[in-house]
Amino acid sequence: MAPDPLPDGVAALVIVRHGETEWSRSGRHTGRTDLPLTEAGEQQARQAGRLLPELLPDTGRITVVSSPRTRAVRTAELAGYPPDELTEDAAEWDYGELEGLTTAEIRTRFPGWTIWSGPVPGGETGAAVAARADRLLGRRAAGQTLLVFSHGHFSRCLAARWLGQPAEFGRFLRLDTATVSSLGYEHGNPVVLHWNLGPSTG
Repeated sequence: MAPDPLPDGVAALVIVRHGETEWSRSGRHTGRTDLPLTEAGEQQARQAGRLLPELLPDTGRITVVSSPRTRAVRTAELAGYPPDELTEDAAEWDYGELEGLTTAEIRTRFPGWTIWSGPVPGGETGAAVAARADRLLGRRAAGQTLLVFSHGHFSRCLAARWLGQPAEFGRFLRLDTATVSSLGYEHGNPVVLHWNLGPSTG
């Protein structure tokens, strides 16, 4: 994954989930639907930007990558880190026929459903999302920090893959809107350095 691990405690991967949208506020699954940030989401993005300097290394190369969706790109811009590259590899899980539905609505059709266990008719499997995460992690060059602006479920999968776990491990990683997380190394092993940091979490 990483050609040469950075020193312990230095962020190799920093993840920012986009700010609030109307659908994220109401719990509707938002994959390919391209929604703008709410006014509150724009403020959240600015607040995320104030946290980032504390997590990013003072020296070294930082490459900023974003999902092409407006909510992610706008979060990056408002945070003060306009993307160097937009890529579908950083896009949200494709929910297929479940797009726009809440978990409660989906469970009327599939009792006990979660995105981690499926099914996701017409959408992506966990393995497909993991493959995208692996491609994204593969873009990180030696000694580089990758700053990724993305989405809730994909970001949780990305962290799982950094840790060498299957996409389903993301079920253990709660991630709120416009929060900032960092991952790096301890004694050469990939670890979580910070997770789900936001204005209300410190």
